[in-house]
Amino acid sequence: MKKTTITVIGVGLIGGSIALSMRRDPNIRVVGYDLRQDCLDKALTLGVIHAGTTDLQTAVREANVIFLASPVEQIVPTIRSLVEMELQPGVIITDVGSTKAGIVTQAADVIPDHVTFIGGHPMAGSHKSGVEAASDRLMENAYYVLTPAPGTSVEKVKQLSELLTLTRAKVVQMDAASHDQVVGAVSHFPHILASALVNLVAGYDEENAWHTTLAAGGFRDITRIASSNPQMWRDILLQNRDPILKIAKDWANALEDVVHLVEQGDPEGIEHFFKTAREFRDSLPERKTGALPPLNDLYIDIPDHPGEIGRITTLLGARNINITNLQIRETREDIFGVLRITFHSQQELEKGEEVLRFFDYNVYKRT
Repeated sequence: MKKTTITVIGVGLIGGSIALSMRRDPNIRVVGYDLRQDCLDKALTLGVIHAGTTDLQTAVREANVIFLASPVEQIVPTIRSLVEMELQPGVIITDVGSTKAGIVTQAADVIPDHVTFIGGHPMAGSHKSGVEAASDRLMENAYYVLTPAPGTSVEKVKQLSELLTLTRAKVVQMDAASHDQVVGAVSHFPHILASALVNLVAGYDEENAWHTTLAAGGFRDITRIASSNPQMWRDILLQNRDPILKIAKDWANALEDVVHLVEQGDPEGIEHFFKTAREFRDSLPERKTGALPPLNDLYIDIPDHPGEIGRITTLLGARNINITNLQIRETREDIFGVLRITFHSQQELEKGEEVLRFFDYNVYKRT
């Protein structure tokens, strides 16, 4: 059987994870392209790609499908470069950017008839970056949104959708403008809010250092996304400018409503505000991966005895349960410490919880 050639442009966390997923099929050959040879060398050593090159034409000449896993602001310039190169007839070009309308519109202006462009956005990520963090399970059970432009070949969309089943993601279709509005509300704007809140507290902390002391624990959890890459989020906000501005205005109006309720001392209105939020939040599916990466965290009360942390990690490791981070919480004054374990996936978390409960550890999750 003739091999299918997949080219991944940008061999980092997302590109590398796609490459690993594609390698599940022995009839697929994965070629990686990156500006940095050391990234390609690392990808080859880790078995992420079959071949790698820093020459774009060489990377795409035999490709049947090209994944653009470069930063958002580089996607359209890369498309413009590709259409000037020698490509296979019928090649599919797709991207993984988290904004879609601008990319899809601009791609439609330059894509020739023998090339198909289909916008894409895998809603998966990690607090880690780089090809060394890539995993063939990164997108498992996550939504992978395709945003084909009007008139795009149905057969080509079907072909890409079938290929993406190798990622084990849930492939869905949306129009690009709807995607940007929805993702702007549930992913992009929360990053603004988290960063704004952190900056606000940082300003308060200059006058009263208790803010830093008491901000440990829950505050770190609800603002964790403020630790994201600043350059990446700069580009995303500029790319998704119009939806973000609309959401920001709606948010300002909603906040003004709450301020008014507090100013008026309206207990019923304030309670209704929190009640409706709780009802909608509690209706959200717990075990589905959405636009924001989930917190696969367990909290364990552990006695302050030598060897306890080692015992816990040994119990998990003996059962091949993958953890990605450990943190000791120092916000407790009793005899127990609090250990937070971050797991690679929801499935790993559930297995870890079962093991630790079996050995009588007090385990709990933030909901």
